[in-house]
Amino acid sequence: MMKKHLRSWSASIAAGLFLIGLMTGAAYTAELESEIPGPAFKDVLSLKSIGSPVISPDGKSILYTVRQPDWEKNRYDTEIWLYRDGQKPFQLTRTMDGSSSGAAWSPDSQWISFTSSRDKGSQIYLISPKGGEAFKFTSHKEGINSYRWSPDGEHIAFTSTEPRGKESEAREKQYGRFEVEDAEYRLRHLWTIEVDLDNDQEAKQLTSGDVFTVGSFRWSPDGKWIAFDHRPDPLTNSYNKTDISILEVASGEITSLVTQPGSDGGPLWSPDGNWILFSTKMGDDRYYTNSELAKIPAAGGEITVLTESFDENLGAVAWTAQGIYCLASQTVYRQLFLLDPEKGSVKKIASTPENIYSLSFADDEKTVALYGMDRTTLTEVYRTNLDTYRPERITDMTGQVKAWRTGKREVIRWKSKDSAEIEGILWKPEGYAVGKRYPLLVIIHGGPSATSRPALVSGGVYPYLQWLEKGALILQPNYRGSAGYGEKFRALNVRNLGVGDMWDVESGVDYLIQKGMVDADRVGAMGWSQGGYISAFLTTNSTKFKAISVGAGISNWVTYYVNTDIHPFTRHYLKGTPWEDMDVYLKTSPMTNINKAQTPTLIQHGEFDRRVPIPNAYELFQGLQDVGVEARLIVYKDFGHGISRPKEQLAAQWHNWQWFAKYIWEEAVEIPLELEKK
Repeated sequence: MMKKHLRSWSASIAAGLFLIGLMTGAAYTAELESEIPGPAFKDVLSLKSIGSPVISPDGKSILYTVRQPDWEKNRYDTEIWLYRDGQKPFQLTRTMDGSSSGAAWSPDSQWISFTSSRDKGSQIYLISPKGGEAFKFTSHKEGINSYRWSPDGEHIAFTSTEPRGKESEAREKQYGRFEVEDAEYRLRHLWTIEVDLDNDQEAKQLTSGDVFTVGSFRWSPDGKWIAFDHRPDPLTNSYNKTDISILEVASGEITSLVTQPGSDGGPLWSPDGNWILFSTKMGDDRYYTNSELAKIPAAGGEITVLTESFDENLGAVAWTAQGIYCLASQTVYRQLFLLDPEKGSVKKIASTPENIYSLSFADDEKTVALYGMDRTTLTEVYRTNLDTYRPERITDMTGQVKAWRTGKREVIRWKSKDSAEIEGILWKPEGYAVGKRYPLLVIIHGGPSATSRPALVSGGVYPYLQWLEKGALILQPNYRGSAGYGEKFRALNVRNLGVGDMWDVESGVDYLIQKGMVDADRVGAMGWSQGGYISAFLTTNSTKFKAISVGAGISNWVTYYVNTDIHPFTRHYLKGTPWEDMDVYLKTSPMTNINKAQTPTLIQHGEFDRRVPIPNAYELFQGLQDVGVEARLIVYKDFGHGISRPKEQLAAQWHNWQWFAKYIWEEAVEIPLELEKK
């Protein structure tokens, strides 16, 4: 019966595609778009989003970025906006080709700097906050990676990747393009340039050689030193060799500061310049363990870990006279904390909005700009004084969706198979009726140490709002391994990947069915990356789902291990290589139980994915075909691990909408195609 139904569905699609040729593009598109409940997919993907607020030294103005799609060029454009006290924000930059980002204030507030790739390579530009045209400040041959103003505003330090050598160019000319894996790369080094607008200035190189590549860096409060982290090479798996050194700007002398095993980075100076704070795993670089914040005397000495009593990852934002301001996930929220650098005690400062993503401090160390969101707003920029903490919203991005029906979000909890407490976000449609059983779509986040949070709108490759408007519930489970619940919870799927994750997802579905909220015959699941892996595991191990979508998912841990660019990830979670413990690789691989698969599965994957290489997609697709399960593989051309261009994101939304419409609602959906009139 299933195969017969599939053949008739395929025939209806073929007939629909034939009809496209008989209709004008405009008429066809309008007819099909009108059948989609809620906002159009393209309207959701076209929403403007904001980020990276930077407050002026006097606290009266705020820079931030706005990102939106350019559908004609099929890319996302980022531009810088400016808010002045008491005025409406306005767009400051307008980049014809490329984007503008990395905005910063000069210490005297006379200039706004930013990076843009208007010419070849990213360069630093300057513009007056009073208006006028931006002008290019640097013309560095290899472009600018990141930069920071010196405290007195007389210099800018930046990092740049070293140029290709003559031997490399000659080799390509003679033998074409090839690369020796893990052996060929270019390093990144520190430079500084004087800010003299009356005379052309040459940048001065501060670090060089083939010993290390530079990562993040910070000027000392007196501007005489730069603390920076570095590792032997830029290869992905060298992250655990990151150390910290200090450079004396005048002499160029470099002194090693933190050289212990493991990853130590993100240096941050104390206000008096006597200490340096940094993030560390203290030699334990397993993916699921907590990062700590530690301090060390700037002159060298003993390392003091400050955050051992706080069971989550604290991200340092600023070290002020009041203490060290940090952000950390707490269950489904991201909140602001103050760390005492002497006692190591941590105090929550704010939880409004529900999720705070970054802070920028004015010179008074009390006035801040932040951006964040909660379940009733899109991400917005706020300003507040930390003494009173009453955030004033200075943007209105939420106004873009004021006419939309967005439903409601609830945080729910349930017990998994092994009694672990699991939390998730439940999306309910407008007019939700108690006692009615709804279709359920489970959307599983990646990571695994990411977190699903209550949000007003979510885009990407899944049409959340349209499914809500069609009358479905959506569940986003924060399965074991998710951030926000402590190190022990993040380690619950070690050597139990897929298995324990499936317990958490299935028990969440059962919980909603037992509550009388869900129609057990109309449940689907999907996810990307680690969420795609869990979806693949459900495909071959669960019978609860009528349809599944696997986005960039792992299907075989052996295949994944030998192809991925992050080999340690697998060794950390499975506690060994395939050659050491094949049993655990079989236990946790979706392909092991491919003969048990019976759930129709859509597979979505980027052509050049290095994180989860595409052999995982082909393996699952072929296996499902071999055992007679309906499967469809869509390869998005020229993409890596994520779908990052708007047109392909739109296509991916349609592909998911079509797949679940067929199996959850038993509807044949044709994807709109505009054809030019002849």
